[in-house]
Amino acid sequence: MIIVETEILIDLPIDACFDLARDITVHTQTVWKHTRERAIGGTTEGMIGEEGVVTFQATYFLIRQKLTSKIAHYKRPYVFVDVMMKGAFKSLRHEHTFEEVNRKTLMKDKLILEAPFGILGWITERLILKKYMKSFLEHRNNQLKLVAESIHDRT
Repeated sequence: MIIVETEILIDLPIDACFDLARDITVHTQTVWKHTRERAIGGTTEGMIGEEGVVTFQATYFLIRQKLTSKIAHYKRPYVFVDVMMKGAFKSLRHEHTFEEVNRKTLMKDKLILEAPFGILGWITERLILKKYMKSFLEHRNNQLKLVAESIHDRT
């Protein structure tokens, strides 16, 4: 099991930032383009909410994959947690937390995942997945910040 943590300060009020982060349409627009990630089941556009389910399809490491997650914990506008129900990992939990800081939002991600395949998975987690998932989250969060702050600039 590995834990990947990121944080970013976004110039947008906490309520708006929380809603933007749980917007499936925005999610698919802010992840790496080469993965061709799209929502194909459950909540496929707009905001996912309490106990919501979404299935994403994307290409990672040249393999098309599906991942179904459910919102397991939800407290607007401070936290939502999605947990993998079905997918390539042995387990995956993604905690999204939001804190108000001087009328801005500190958005934090904590991704806890475990690869399948025993010792081979353990090695893959440490040699590849930890760095890959951190880069993925940082890219997504930077793109979300750009979207959020462009909205904030228009208001």
